[in-house]
Amino acid sequence: MKRTTKYVGLDIHQASTVVSVREDSGRVIARSVLPTQGPALTEFIGGMRGAVHVALEEGTQAQWVHELLTPIAHRVLVCDRRGDARRGTKGDQADADALSEALCRGGLRAVYHGSGPQATLKELTRAYQQLVEDATRVMLRLKALFRARAIPTPGAGVYHPQERARWLALLTDRGARFRAEALYAQLDQLRALRPKAKAAMLAEATRDPAWVVLRAIPFLGPVRVALLLATMQTPWRFRTKRHLWAYTGLAVVTRSSADYTIVHGQPVRRRRAPLTRGLNRNHNRILKDVFKGAATAATARRGPLQDFYHGMLARGMRPELARVTLTRNLAALTLRLWKRGERYDPRRLTRQA
Repeated sequence: MKRTTKYVGLDIHQASTVVSVREDSGRVIARSVLPTQGPALTEFIGGMRGAVHVALEEGTQAQWVHELLTPIAHRVLVCDRRGDARRGTKGDQADADALSEALCRGGLRAVYHGSGPQATLKELTRAYQQLVEDATRVMLRLKALFRARAIPTPGAGVYHPQERARWLALLTDRGARFRAEALYAQLDQLRALRPKAKAAMLAEATRDPAWVVLRAIPFLGPVRVALLLATMQTPWRFRTKRHLWAYTGLAVVTRSSADYTIVHGQPVRRRRAPLTRGLNRNHNRILKDVFKGAATAATARRGPLQDFYHGMLARGMRPELARVTLTRNLAALTLRLWKRGERYDPRRLTRQA
């Protein structure tokens, strides 16, 4: 190949990877099918002369491919094309061609992929979250098992080991009793693993220099701070607080049309306000749960954040909008303190946010 800029689109699957290579003019100069293995991918990309730009979609292997090709490619771009309108026939080669074409004309937006020290914390937080989710799922299945037989299960007594014999005696069906015993055994295993996963996650999170700064913010407990560190990784990903609001699902979506009219031959913008359509749906659910949970806890406990919330209510703001505003301010406060390395000061709450 000539020493020119190459734009490579990778359609990655578990067993194979379909490759499409274009040059500056947009012409496809190479197509290939490679095994999804490190040596094959590095040999193919490393054998090209000139600047090589690589694009692939977000997926299971995206982080691995990003770390694999970053040292040998000029740029590796991971994109998320969910929601994009697609026409025509869909196939592996067509998807790879579409990626290389969009990369060549600059039509792709990158998804952040960090690496390095945060990788260990990210895996530990995933292990803890999955244990919590699995335990919750087993507990719901237990209650559903009794509820299907018109046996009320108020509170958490059905989960206590000391009361399990009494609850199992209520199940006359042998199959249902066996299923309940299996769910109880599964719950015991998950509950035994959860403290170990939490301890490992917090031990790794405390090694981050930002731990002390974030822990000083009210209602950001150890678990929430660990999730913040693993998910955001660095505050410099977000230039302003509005970028963070969009990433956490706290940005207001507006719709407008026919924004301009012609007056005396000159375009004049209409004065009508755009229509609001709620908050953005494409967001990181972990971060939204962290900030939303912290703001909800702040509304129920005395402190400067609760006073700020009650002040909005006193000015006539609806409670749901006041909670959203408090959540946005808490996210902005976290971003500012993390960037500056400052400690939380309740006397400067509005200014710091």
